[in-house]
Amino acid sequence: MTAPRVTLWGYWRSSATWRVRIALNLKGVPYCYEPVHLVREGGEQFGEVHRRRNPMQQVPVVEIDGRRLTQSLAICDYLERRVPEPPLWPADPYLRARATALAEIVNSGIQPLQNLSVLRRLESHGVDSRSWAAYWIQRGLEALEAEMQETAGRFAVGDAPGIADLCLVPQLYNARRFGVALDAFPTLRRVEEACERLDAFAAARPERQPDAEPIVEPRP
Repeated sequence: MTAPRVTLWGYWRSSATWRVRIALNLKGVPYCYEPVHLVREGGEQFGEVHRRRNPMQQVPVVEIDGRRLTQSLAICDYLERRVPEPPLWPADPYLRARATALAEIVNSGIQPLQNLSVLRRLESHGVDSRSWAAYWIQRGLEALEAEMQETAGRFAVGDAPGIADLCLVPQLYNARRFGVALDAFPTLRRVEEACERLDAFAAARPERQPDAEPIVEPRP
């Protein structure tokens, strides 16, 4: 099967963009990267050019063979169908559902509550946004640690990296940014270590992206 032609619009420290980078790397799909700065001049995602790409004014956005897609898990699902090997989801229906559930704990249960736009809104109303984010990250990771006990092997579900791992690694990075201690999550940390030994994960790390910036302080 011919590899698709892919352009990825994203931000170096966006966890959702990070998931897509890992997926593309695991499947060996080359892509053209176009940065969208989420902070500069109020955020390039709010400009008219990017709004036409994604009315939600978020990243990532991909164009695959001339077709545009948004939302990281939808993008990964499409990649799975276009480039089936290596798979991001288990073949077994139950394990596939479990893998999706683990991914959704992060994608739906944690990440939106620590998102930059949410934290800025909270700050504008006088809320301590870092404490808010840390609380929800801690709560979500507790659930993820418990749920992963049934399926974890070397990776989140068995012994091959998949969709749950793509969500886990960026989320643990964000947990550290917000000062969440990870001592209580040995399974998550063990799986993270296994992921980081793989070139596909290492190459997707934020500091290795062309738009990476020096980190001065841990801000959302």
